[in-house]
Amino acid sequence: MAVDELIPIVMTGPSGVGKGTLIDKLRKEYEGSFGHIVSHTTRKPREGEVHGKHYYFTTVPEIEKDIADGKFIEFANVHGNYYGTSKKALQDVAAQGKLCILDIDVQGCEKVKKANIPCKFIFISPPDFSVLEKRLIGRGSETEETLKKRLDTAKKEMAYKDIPGFFDHVVVNDVLDIAYADLKSIISPFIDLQKSRK
Repeated sequence: MAVDELIPIVMTGPSGVGKGTLIDKLRKEYEGSFGHIVSHTTRKPREGEVHGKHYYFTTVPEIEKDIADGKFIEFANVHGNYYGTSKKALQDVAAQGKLCILDIDVQGCEKVKKANIPCKFIFISPPDFSVLEKRLIGRGSETEETLKKRLDTAKKEMAYKDIPGFFDHVVVNDVLDIAYADLKSIISPFIDLQKSRK
């Protein structure tokens, strides 16, 4: 596979699929190669989350003003909270000569596609829906109401992986090490290019 441009890598998948774990493994193995883009959200921080590192935590009025001013390349209202990626966050990573990883939902993918921003789109999928349901229940962090919302959203998101041409790659996260090896094979050409440009 010939890669001649350091385009952003868009990773998406339903809540609980292990997307964050895979991204963390990439960042640890290839330390210094990735400039993980920090998204904005209006949800409250979870325990251990740091403003400016995990998310930029903001308010609904602030993010709605910035969206209206055209400062976001994508945004979505998920489970009653806004999530979005600002143009500045993308520019900050590119200016450092780093690879960008966009960790967004399928609504965000649609907006990035409509914005005609060249990207590599990767969907992280559970082996089947029942496995995802067990993982979300196993977290122990969801109320009955939020669990139902996440599962309903996951069903809609998983339908996107079957749309021809929507994603460049689908990685099934059944066994973590196998899924990670699959993901590395997709991303390694970009890492090689990034290193060659240092």
